[in-house]
Amino acid sequence: MTSSVPAVRPEIIDFYTRSNEAARLLATATGALEFARTRELLRRHLPPAPARVLDVGGGPGAHARWLAEDGYTVHVVDPVSKHVTQAAAVDGVTAELGDARHLAATADTYDVVLLLGPLYHLHDQHDRISALTEAARVARPGGVIAAAAISRYSPLLDYIATTGITQSAIQDGVRDTLAQGRYAGQRGFTVAYFQTSTELRAEITDAGLTDPTLYGIEGPGWVAVKAIEKYTGANLMDTDMYEAALAAARIAEPHAALIDASAHILAVTQPRPV
Repeated sequence: MTSSVPAVRPEIIDFYTRSNEAARLLATATGALEFARTRELLRRHLPPAPARVLDVGGGPGAHARWLAEDGYTVHVVDPVSKHVTQAAAVDGVTAELGDARHLAATADTYDVVLLLGPLYHLHDQHDRISALTEAARVARPGGVIAAAAISRYSPLLDYIATTGITQSAIQDGVRDTLAQGRYAGQRGFTVAYFQTSTELRAEITDAGLTDPTLYGIEGPGWVAVKAIEKYTGANLMDTDMYEAALAAARIAEPHAALIDASAHILAVTQPRPV
C-alpha cells in the first residue's frame, strides 16, 4: 500500500478483530437470508468455473468458501489480519492483507471482482469511487463486478424491529443517518456509510462501470424475521417464516421501489468498454 492511500480507520479494524464475523451469517435467520440471497444472486451472473474471483473485503471467507466449492479460483483481500488468516485456512482459497482503494493485483486479471464489504465502510464518496475504479481496473474486459451496500433506510427499519426507535437518542441518530448516510459506530456496529439505491447506481457509473443491475438482497420481509427472533428468542432458520421472507425477496426483485427496503443492496455491473 502506498503512502497516498489513507489507512483503514482503526475503529473498523478493532471492531472486526473483536467480533466473530465468521459466525454472523450463520447465527440468525436474517444473517442466513443475507447469505443465501447473496449467493443466489451472484450465481446468476458468475461466469462458469474455474473463473478467477477476487473477493475484496471478503472477511473470513464466507462467500469464498462456497465459490471455491463451486470450482472457482478465489483470492481474498481484506484489511483485517484475523480475517486473512481465517480465509487462507479455507480449502482452495488464498488471501492477503490489502485495501480496496489500492489493490496489488495487476490490470485485467480477474473474471469476477466482489466488493461485498468495502463500500459501506468508506464514508467519503471519493474513497468509494476509488474502490469501484480499482475493481474495474483489475477485472478483465467483459468481467463481472458485484458490489454490496447497506440501505440508507435499514437503521430505521432495524430499530423498528428491535423497538429502539422509541428512544429519543436513537431517533436523533436515525434522522442523521437518513439525512447524511453516515454512521459513527455508536451502537452495535462500526463506522459505516448507508446508501440509497439511486446513490449507489450513480457512484458505479461515475467510476466508469456500466449501468448496474440492482437487487434488494433480503427483500422487505427481513424486518419481521428480526423482530420475531428478538422477541421470542426463537431461531427462525428453516421455518415457514424464513421461507416466507425468502419468497418475498424473490417476488420483490422486479420492483425498484422495494430495493431500499432490504437491509443490503447488491449491484452487478461490468467495466465499461474502452
